Amino acid sequence: MNSNKLINKGKDFFTKGEVRSVKAKINILYMLFIKGANILMGFFLVPMTLNYVDSEKYGIWMAISSMVCWISFFDIGINNGLKNNLTIALSNGDKALAKKYISTTYAILCFIFLPLMIIMLSSSPFINWMRVMNLSQESAEGLLATICITIVYFCLNFILSTINVVLMADQRPADSAFRNLIQQAVTLILIFIFTKTTHGSLVNLCICQCISPLIVITLFNFTLFKGRYKEIAPSLRSIDFSVAPQLIKLGLQFFIIQIASIIQYQMINFIILRYYGGTEVTAYSISFKLFSAVNMVWSILTTPLWAAFTEAIAKRDTAWIRRTIKKYLLLLAFFIVGGVILLVASPWIFKIWIGDTIHI
Repeated sequence: MNSNKLINKGKDFFTKGEVRSVKAKINILYMLFIKGANILMGFFLVPMTLNYVDSEKYGIWMAISSMVCWISFFDIGINNGLKNNLTIALSNGDKALAKKYISTTYAILCFIFLPLMIIMLSSSPFINWMRVMNLSQESAEGLLATICITIVYFCLNFILSTINVVLMADQRPADSAFRNLIQQAVTLILIFIFTKTTHGSLVNLCICQCISPLIVITLFNFTLFKGRYKEIAPSLRSIDFSVAPQLIKLGLQFFIIQIASIIQYQMINFIILRYYGGTEVTAYSISFKLFSAVNMVWSILTTPLWAAFTEAIAKRDTAWIRRTIKKYLLLLAFFIVGGVILLVASPWIFKIWIGDTIHI
């Protein structure tokens, strides 16, 4: 009887209440399962990768991918501008405007990142990457090819990842998380196949890490814009640069946050590689992966709120926003305690997770 009551309460929690709240709760529930699986796969991927290449090569790859990530500077926050404007257009049922926003965003990103990709690929052979990263000749084997593959991947992925923004604006972050799960699974399978069939190298590792995301995100773009989002799919006719100021104006405000985020999370890998070597990048990256699990769970709970808050503001429902913020501030206290517990337990976790492969 008690179990039935508990089940009924659980059902009521996820099915009753304001439509906006119900949608957010359902997305959070799905994302907990999807992101949980994603975290587990990520933890399996690290020791498998370290068995495929040594810790120094793994650290070099992490530093290269972080460096190339800096090209996201050039998007001037336009995807964040799209997210808010598209949410408002969809909540108002204005699909023609939504189609303009999406088409124009894809066009702007293509105009930025395709020429940028060509310029970076053309100039890369003339840069002494060994000196920039302070690497030995032995460590730098396949370095230029790895950098070029990574540049192509990041530029194309940045354009194609706009589909994730569409899902977020439509208050479907769980669908976006599912794409990441598939991507992680394909990468895990590729690494496993490569460990059995090829010799571990920087180039092979780069191929494993870059191919799967591009295949998955391309399929997502094709299937979603041919199916669920057919009415708002990007098209040449719908490109309208008169809406660009609306996308860019708001995006520029987020651009400042992006700069801080890139400096904080991406530049550190290059600095560690430059002054302490690839092995120390690996140690830092593994530590960061462990503690980012707390941040990832928090993001699962907060991600659905972006579009939900935007919709609430558009409909002037400030009471719902206030209630939600109060609940999340209480929840934040538990995450702070959880972070401290994780810090204390981390030496044992590292021992179980990666053994004696690398000292942290």
